[in-house]
Amino acid sequence: MSIKNTIVMGNNTWEKTTWEWELYLFNQRIQQWLEYQYSQLFKNIPENSRFSISEQILQILQVLFWLILVLLLGWVIWRLWQEFYPEIYTWWKNLSSTFGHPWVPDSPPQLSSNFLLAKSQEFYHQGDYQKACQFLYFSMLQQLHERAIALQQPSRTDGEYLQLLLGTVASIQPYETLITTHEQLCFSNHKVSSENYQHCLQSYQELFNSP
Repeated sequence: MSIKNTIVMGNNTWEKTTWEWELYLFNQRIQQWLEYQYSQLFKNIPENSRFSISEQILQILQVLFWLILVLLLGWVIWRLWQEFYPEIYTWWKNLSSTFGHPWVPDSPPQLSSNFLLAKSQEFYHQGDYQKACQFLYFSMLQQLHERAIALQQPSRTDGEYLQLLLGTVASIQPYETLITTHEQLCFSNHKVSSENYQHCLQSYQELFNSP
């Protein structure tokens, strides 16, 4: 059962659920804040000389406030997704190993192989060799997907990728290097060094002729 609050304004009475009441109060605070900022902006002007801010303008300003807030929140979520995608992927991979084949996220379709490669190099220059190798692996998977060599599937494991590639590609060793390194990152406490990354990058370049 929801807690109800009664709002009395003039001769009208509304019953609101808790979340509606809180939303109403929040909107009121925004309106008061806007009015306060307006008064501060023109505080040196005599009150009888100021033009009053209309209800319509206040509503427009409130809509703009919510729009900016939503856009800012969306941008923050997108940046967090880009930053922590390797950890999310690894966590679901561990679940896949423990419980069978639950959903495992693919590399997001809007992230191209070139973008993932650039992120890998960015992490390398920051000294984060683990994330650098993970994004190199993601770029490899995206390359395979883009070239229709091995389409990404949510439940496909590293071992299954290797099995598929064995019957498809001429040289398996570079793929094996990248996939084995990724497995070690997912299922062990393997520490990645700069040399490990360079070895993986060399394998990647052998496969896709990157500069």
